[in-house]
Amino acid sequence: MVDPNTWRVARVQRVVRETPRAVTLRLDVADWPVGQHRAGQRIDVRLTAEDGYQATRAYSIASPPQWPQVDVTVEEIMDGEVSPYLVEDVQVGDELEVRGPIGGAFTWRPADGGPLLLVAGGSGVVPLMAMLRAHAEERSGTDVRLLLSARTVADALYLDELDRLSDEGLVQRHVTLTRQPAPPGWPGSTQRVDAAMLAELGPSPAASPLIFVCGPTGFVESVSDALLANGHHPGAIRTERFGPTS
Repeated sequence: MVDPNTWRVARVQRVVRETPRAVTLRLDVADWPVGQHRAGQRIDVRLTAEDGYQATRAYSIASPPQWPQVDVTVEEIMDGEVSPYLVEDVQVGDELEVRGPIGGAFTWRPADGGPLLLVAGGSGVVPLMAMLRAHAEERSGTDVRLLLSARTVADALYLDELDRLSDEGLVQRHVTLTRQPAPPGWPGSTQRVDAAMLAELGPSPAASPLIFVCGPTGFVESVSDALLANGHHPGAIRTERFGPTS
């Protein structure tokens, strides 16, 4: 296996527009350890300008270990150095430099079991989607529940895929919007995540679920406090915080 700290060439195989501000890049990475990374890990992407200036950013892996290519979903940050290029300019056939997989604490494998509660704020759903996809690939039988908080419907990532996985009985999912009224026929909520919402989605503390929370720092802290107030054990809650990735 290639050292994950070694920079490798990644060729863009596919560009998928997820939202007006986000795309998924499917990368064919040289010597990628297929089947060996864990859902929840990330890669570093490095861009080099003509004058030699380099910028490196970390992006969560959206694809499960079972897939041969690496998917990363990038949300554009206004006035950023890297994300506007990746979202607006990268095309199929372009090459990027990447290294990874990186990270170990915020990861899950189907063998880890559950029940599994995934709570995401905005693009924090990306590493959690890798976990859900890993579960779906193996039909692991784990009770998986996802709570996604997004500003608007247009900002919510992976909605069509989540609907399909829900229809197949692979996930119980709930989406709540924080910055727009409910659209006609909206099946989710229009409020911030709170203790009551978390308790309703479950599973209960008595079921000893594994819990993963990912999103902006304020969101993660608020959700963690609510989970603790609901009686979940601190050791069951794994968190990953992020700020804007430019």
